[in-house]
Amino acid sequence: MAGEESATRISDLDSHVGARIRLRRTMLGMSQEKLGEAIGLTFQQIQKYERGANRVSASRLFDIAKVLDVPIGFFYDDMPLDPAAIPPVSPAVVTGFAEAQQSFGGPPMTAPPSSASLDAGVLNRRETLDLVRAYYRIPDTGVRKRVLDLIRSMAPAEET
Repeated sequence: MAGEESATRISDLDSHVGARIRLRRTMLGMSQEKLGEAIGLTFQQIQKYERGANRVSASRLFDIAKVLDVPIGFFYDDMPLDPAAIPPVSPAVVTGFAEAQQSFGGPPMTAPPSSASLDAGVLNRRETLDLVRAYYRIPDTGVRKRVLDLIRSMAPAEET
């Protein structure tokens, strides 16, 4: 049974790394096709990496990190110490069309998260990515700070 547990942990790790590739790629507004072209792969191979269906080799991860302009460690950020505790990637995270419909106009798919329960699912939502992109397009840092203060003032107080 130890072999099965090890294989599950490896699969969970592959899924986590793939989800982080997808997160960074979508934050940059880059398509799977463009990422694939930049590293000499098809978009189908990028899809397989992002789903965790195929394992990303060290040299390929290095190439992806260069294209996405992040350090290698980025792909392991937010990973639980126990890889078996990594939540599975849900279909809602993988599909783009449903997310686009869920953007700012519709009700949230789940209850608003507390900072303690903030997970990769929330960070992968189209709404979150749209908000982050729009925020960083504001050229004046003072205005950005005021926007952030406004959003914080509208959110319920965090329980500590």
